[in-house]
Amino acid sequence: MENNIFELQYALDTFYFLICGALVMWMAAGFAMLEAGLVRSKNTTEILLKNISLYAVACTMYMICGYSIMYGGGDLTLFLDGIVGDGVAGAAEPATYAPSADFFFQVVFVATAMSIVSGAVAERMKLWAFLAFAIVMTGFIYPMEGSWTWGGEAVFGMYTLGDLGFSDFAGSGIVHMAGAAAALAGVLLLGARKGKYGADGSVRPIPGANLPMATLGTFVLWLGWFGFNGGSVLATASVESANSVAVVFMNTNAAAAGGLIAALIVARMMFGKADLTMALNGALAGLVAITAEPSTPSALQATLFGAMGGALVVFAIVSLDKLKIDDPVGAISVHGVVGLLGLLLVPVTNDGSSFSGQIIGALTIFIWVFVVSLIVWGILKAVMGIRVSEQEEYEGVDMAECGMEAYPEFVGASGSG
Repeated sequence: MENNIFELQYALDTFYFLICGALVMWMAAGFAMLEAGLVRSKNTTEILLKNISLYAVACTMYMICGYSIMYGGGDLTLFLDGIVGDGVAGAAEPATYAPSADFFFQVVFVATAMSIVSGAVAERMKLWAFLAFAIVMTGFIYPMEGSWTWGGEAVFGMYTLGDLGFSDFAGSGIVHMAGAAAALAGVLLLGARKGKYGADGSVRPIPGANLPMATLGTFVLWLGWFGFNGGSVLATASVESANSVAVVFMNTNAAAAGGLIAALIVARMMFGKADLTMALNGALAGLVAITAEPSTPSALQATLFGAMGGALVVFAIVSLDKLKIDDPVGAISVHGVVGLLGLLLVPVTNDGSSFSGQIIGALTIFIWVFVVSLIVWGILKAVMGIRVSEQEEYEGVDMAECGMEAYPEFVGASGSG
């Protein structure tokens, strides 16, 4: 009887893990639609190609070495005989789901981190330089910081972040802030788009070409986030875990709603208009803010946390523009600034964490990812160049990098945008 119950639990938890992984994979489509909607029409094909290509690169590199670094203690023979780990590293009991389901769920997370980079460097980066960075990011940079956090390994053999009171339930810092740190390093070396900033320091808006597509992308991301946060419960086949999943879903949705409302109100107060792009980023900011700890707040607390993220992201986007850090989709603000906020909010409702532990963990993740990314971007810049020519940027990277336009019947390359 006990064996039958275990088999049923194993089957249900494995199925739940796979469905949540599929939802997170669907977030790749959300990022693609969001970014394609927020860039100019002459850069649409390239941004779509970057998003689907980075997903394939992430899956392959995480299989080859990333998962082994993150959860296998660096044992790169993990995949040679078809064995994909043994569930969650450091678990006190055997995992109640298929090990390959754990790999699938983890691999879509690393793809999410890399997706954050693509939007921030949009409209002026060389496609192959971006993909070269994706190889290093998904195969080494992300897995290393993941091994120190979810993997439970000591940071350079000195201390474990968990012992210091660091907690990140589903990845506000481990996934989102890490992706933003890599993006920031790339943007600093890449420079702003031509015409974005005036000689007098003024900021020139460069509107996206397809706001319906950007809105669809946000809805897709909102949906996918239920798998992102809900799957991080790691089980559902018991009363306790099922209740936890339900709370996580409820709080994830509440935070997104709070983030959108707050961003909409703040944008109206600042700009005098209801800004759709700020509202979209507000919803995403709310989701990022609650990702670090969606299981312990009440629904009202989750809404307030999301609202804090939504309000903060508006100020962050405006501030980065004043600093001439050109991020076409607001990815650094949404995932980086609000990712840090999410980490700092964890101790408010989770007694198992501490503010000092959260700060140390955030600094560890940011410094590692930013510094190594800066080095990798710098090497790529010296070896192959990371930015297209001024003429190619003017004509659109679609033609320069892909040789085709997303909307050939409507506009010519030189006139797009």
